[in-house]
Amino acid sequence: MISKGIRGAITVDDNTKDAIKSATLELLDELIKKNNIKKENISHVIFTMTNDLNAEFPAKFARLDFGWDDVAMMCFHELDVPNSLNKCLRILIVVNVEEGFKPEFVYLKGALNLRK
Repeated sequence: MISKGIRGAITVDDNTKDAIKSATLELLDELIKKNNIKKENISHVIFTMTNDLNAEFPAKFARLDFGWDDVAMMCFHELDVPNSLNKCLRILIVVNVEEGFKPEFVYLKGALNLRK
């Protein structure tokens, strides 16, 4: 087995607990489905949010709603680059996979602009 990172990003409607929860769960759900992620294969998860988002920790929702109690997770602020995308939540899931696994990255809502 080898470790691979799977990236995703989504814009968050508002700096509220409910909006961060909704965006976190939507993005995690898509990442899990598109990459057939199994909890037991997750090494760790890194969450970042832009400085305009601070109402809640996104890792909390992964722990509570997906049952990731024993997955190592950290939350950070994204680098504050001038003219960058606002209200953006990014997730990096590092998983242990078989050779040849091709990660499928997921970009939702306004984060689609990150891939242009």
